[in-house]
Amino acid sequence: MNVPKDGQASKNSNVSHRGWSNWIDDLFNTDPFPSVFTTNFNTGMSLPKVNIKETKDDYFVEMAVPGMKKDDFNIDLDNKVLSISTEHKEETENTQENYTRREFGYSSFKRTFTLPESVDDNKIKATYTDGILTIQLPKREEAKEKPARTIKIS
Repeated sequence: MNVPKDGQASKNSNVSHRGWSNWIDDLFNTDPFPSVFTTNFNTGMSLPKVNIKETKDDYFVEMAVPGMKKDDFNIDLDNKVLSISTEHKEETENTQENYTRREFGYSSFKRTFTLPESVDDNKIKATYTDGILTIQLPKREEAKEKPARTIKIS
């Protein structure tokens, strides 16, 4: 409802007048290209979701990447920077009597993480099970949480 400066309600108060900012918000909040801008344009694959958790002895990086094989991954460590990448190429050809249909695809991603000094980088392990890549980052002994103790006064 529009109320002019004199405080009187407009006779046409049941008509909704949308402001310029509402129109702009609607324009940018509508998604005319559903998945085009939500994927990584450079790679043709959206970046996988990552969970990072910490226990008293380790950090874990868990990445959801279904449909891959463990040989598809490259995991590198360089100066405390952990890089996880993959590259997947697919090509199919179907030849019938009068036509040939050929399809190909390419997807890749790369995620990098700077590791804390507390990680023992000589003991890092990785597993890939049921579409989840898990990287175990053990803590150095001196970085592990010590149990509470009582100190006697001498």
